[in-house]
Amino acid sequence: MTSSAPEWRPALAQQVTVSDEALTVELTDGRSIAVPLVWFPRLLHGSAQERSRWQLIGHGEGIHWPELDEDVSVTSLLAGRRSDEAPASLRRWLDARQAPAAG
Repeated sequence: MTSSAPEWRPALAQQVTVSDEALTVELTDGRSIAVPLVWFPRLLHGSAQERSRWQLIGHGEGIHWPELDEDVSVTSLLAGRRSDEAPASLRRWLDARQAPAAG
């Protein structure tokens, strides 16, 4: 008897929802994954409008938020990896966001 291994296909994002508490990604294989928004500080500090403007990148291998300069890969989400942005980098980004409002 012969059998062939099923064809491996990467998990790809197809739909993204960001609430005040969580990032939820629906995958093309039927799964969904939700992670706490605190894992991604730029998303956490973004407005609901900014968080709603996402783009799939790499045919769904990742998600990009242009206004927040944030990229999240499906592989990282599935591995349980949080943002690895350095605190100093995040602080500079937050300061830059507030600068126009102060002027």
